[in-house]
Amino acid sequence: IAVSYNVSNDFFRLWLDERMNYTCAVFDAGPHAPTDSLELAQMNKLAIIHDYAHVQPDMRVLDLGCGWGANLQYLAIDRGVREVHGITLSLSQHEEITRRGLPRVSASVCDYRDYAPAVKFDAITSICMLEHTATPAQVRAGENIGIYRDYFRRCHAWTRPGAYLALQTILRNVVPRERKDIEDMAHITYTMFPGGFAVRLSEVIEAVNRYWEVMEVKTRRIDYMRTTAHWVKRLRAHESNVRRWYGDKVYQDFERYLAACVTAFDKNYVSLAQYSLRRL
Repeated sequence: IAVSYNVSNDFFRLWLDERMNYTCAVFDAGPHAPTDSLELAQMNKLAIIHDYAHVQPDMRVLDLGCGWGANLQYLAIDRGVREVHGITLSLSQHEEITRRGLPRVSASVCDYRDYAPAVKFDAITSICMLEHTATPAQVRAGENIGIYRDYFRRCHAWTRPGAYLALQTILRNVVPRERKDIEDMAHITYTMFPGGFAVRLSEVIEAVNRYWEVMEVKTRRIDYMRTTAHWVKRLRAHESNVRRWYGDKVYQDFERYLAACVTAFDKNYVSLAQYSLRRL
């Protein structure tokens, strides 16, 4: 997590949207659709996640893997939710959440496996966090389904009857065959996000059913291709400053990774899914 997210909050602020969403935006649906604005497309995504979790203002909501607080801010400020709590493993992300001073929002640096809330939640949102729960080695060993099932079991235990979980995950689909694409995908997996691995849709369905009913699933491969295209364009616009402030390697690693993401989503090596899950 430190490798992936702790470069510098100001570094990510250069090329993410103004709220620092680091996950797929939605350009073709939501209150601001259709749009080509990354800022509005990210608001569309947050609105969809809000609706998939069936969030109401009087609820207590957990954002599991809360990043720099974009969804916490959306729920508390834009939607007036009574109480929102976030969990992250990144000290840098927690610092940013604290800096924002959001009302009715709390956040903690905590491994989800150690989390034990005193009061159950009415809803959970979890945006592109499941991919960080199983390592590549665990996926190769066939241990990942059990890890995902334990994740859903914990979410079930943390919530009240009738709760919804809005989940968003990166999907691994087609295995690349071209050498450059294989090398670039390895760069993403082992250099940029060590310890994490994209899930298969079938794995999520297999793991979730004991604890949550799948009410709705929507894939958004093209939306994520467009999102990463925005990111790499913004990063390239700041190339000289990134090289001067953070070093050549940081720029080269991130430029390669983001450009490779555009290709990977375009060629269906990876995709994205959003799920509305109801507690069983």
